[in-house]
Amino acid sequence: MTVALLTMITCLALIAGAVKRVPEGRVHSVYRNGKLQRLLQPGMHFVLPGLERVGHRIDLAGQVLRFQEPLAASSQLHGTVYWQVLEPERADAVIDQAEQLIRGGTLDALKAEPDVAQENRRDLGSRLKQRLNAVLRERGVIITRVELDFA
Repeated sequence: MTVALLTMITCLALIAGAVKRVPEGRVHSVYRNGKLQRLLQPGMHFVLPGLERVGHRIDLAGQVLRFQEPLAASSQLHGTVYWQVLEPERADAVIDQAEQLIRGGTLDALKAEPDVAQENRRDLGSRLKQRLNAVLRERGVIITRVELDFA
């Protein structure tokens, strides 16, 4: 009697662990033996317990990254970068470092701009967006907007 009950509980636990629900606006990456197997689109899916695992839960909605950078003229540059994952299969490899890539790319682009403090915020934001997208599009991420504020 107890062996049958234990077997039934084990089977139910395995089934419960195998069913994955992916909410709307998200994609989950499934790994087997450390390699990307497939992407789970929104809905109910089965994953083989013990063999496969959900690696990343990628949000396809827009993300926001705020930054603050000191300028040479003893003022501060505050900014907001709005970004989105367009190609989850490409972005999966860099999703954990996406914010660092965007922040680093933004700061590098700002340092490459001559006389940042004198620039029109919209023009500078547009150039930053173009520079970031040139690097990030190939990784499945797009910058949708850059807002800058000199304090």
